Amino acid sequence: MAVTEELGARGEQLAVDFLVRNGFVVLARNWRCPVGEIDIVAREAETVVVCEVKTRTSGSYGSPFEAVTPGKRQRLRLLALEWLKAWDHPYDDLRIDLVGVSCLPTGGGYAIEHLRGVA
Repeated sequence: MAVTEELGARGEQLAVDFLVRNGFVVLARNWRCPVGEIDIVAREAETVVVCEVKTRTSGSYGSPFEAVTPGKRQRLRLLALEWLKAWDHPYDDLRIDLVGVSCLPTGGGYAIEHLRGVA
């Protein structure tokens, strides 16, 4: 596995752990369809939450959230609808969140930020 893929996989696992600790139930990971891929589909109470995870080792390329362009947000909306159709999932609400994972410069730890309702 390439270093970038390993970093992404580690970031996604940290995001899953964070979401579960905060009361989310993970419904799917790395779900793919012709439109693209959803990193995490989760449920918070009666809300289906599509989560995009961005992991960064440094601030050289900006914050993790800067990588999520308006075009990516639009694609996330389309992906969310595709997931709901594919799974015939009843829902009261649908939300798209971002989870940013940043490697801390000291100690090898990570900082996790969660932005709700971004698209």
